[in-house]
Amino acid sequence: MSERPWPAGAATGIGSMPGTDPVEAAAVVFGELPGFPHVPELPARGVGADLVGRTAALLVDLAIEVVPSGYRVAGRPGHDHRRGRDLLQWDLDAVQAASENAGAPAVLKTQIAGPWTLGAGIELPRGHRVLTDHGALRDFTASLLDGLAQHVAELTARTGAPVVVQLDEPSLPAVLGGKLPTPSGYGNVPAVPEPEVRELLASTIERIGAMTGQPVIVHCCAPRPPIKLFQAAGADAVAFDLSMLAGASAELLDEIGEAWDSGISFFLGLVPATDPVTAPGLKDLATPALRLVDRLGFNRSILAERAVPTPACGLAGATNEWMRRALALSRDLGKGFVEPPENW
Repeated sequence: MSERPWPAGAATGIGSMPGTDPVEAAAVVFGELPGFPHVPELPARGVGADLVGRTAALLVDLAIEVVPSGYRVAGRPGHDHRRGRDLLQWDLDAVQAASENAGAPAVLKTQIAGPWTLGAGIELPRGHRVLTDHGALRDFTASLLDGLAQHVAELTARTGAPVVVQLDEPSLPAVLGGKLPTPSGYGNVPAVPEPEVRELLASTIERIGAMTGQPVIVHCCAPRPPIKLFQAAGADAVAFDLSMLAGASAELLDEIGEAWDSGISFFLGLVPATDPVTAPGLKDLATPALRLVDRLGFNRSILAERAVPTPACGLAGATNEWMRRALALSRDLGKGFVEPPENW
């Protein structure tokens, strides 16, 4: 497995973008983030374009449909499932065109829902969430990994670039804390024990690493991301919103320090994901990362070695103007990590 396939000083995006035009989105990503572009996600297109619907489009021999409460397992592929697949293919066409215009990148990132978020976001036919049925959750994860292998192979064939996979797990804290509502809304799904969460996540990460030969990123922009759990599950990199660490406990900071010291890379969400009232300067954006490094006792060179700046989360809620600016600022932060300006 490659230790770090992205170039030193590279920056990337989390995934989602505003708008509905995949050609424009891919062109912007490849133009603003040439060292480490990602496959854009455009949830404004509706059903099948959001994180869960887009990931479900990769499933092999399983299909989903839309019901009033969200996504549900379907007996056979229908309009909703085909729509998700069509949207994904249009995205791949756009990425291929952008790659041909800009030149093949050193590495390309794609994003999918992790097994726990996928299992939380799809219902079984009887109305319970997939994650409440151990057998169903295993089947969905296996199906997803089969589909992901095809997806990665197609991306590589279309762009000539190695592919890094990012697992998005925004629902994981709710799964661990028993705070995930039932589809009916009248109760909560019981908390899933941490060892069970870790086991499935670890087997998924291991399979993806073997599939791609590249590091696997786990992203969670919820408050207090479970860094220690991600490390124990074998994640090579963890992405999170650095602003969520405001007032963080010493225990969480110790988890970050131990993970960083062990060789994990951090994708640090430093740039606002939506239009700020006042446009921040580059030093303002870098300061939380510099303070974190100083507080943990690392040399600031670790930011160049094992950190990748990103927007705080997806950019779907940003204006087109700020989206471009946010990606450009992320890129400039990456350069600053390698060659820090004097005023840092």
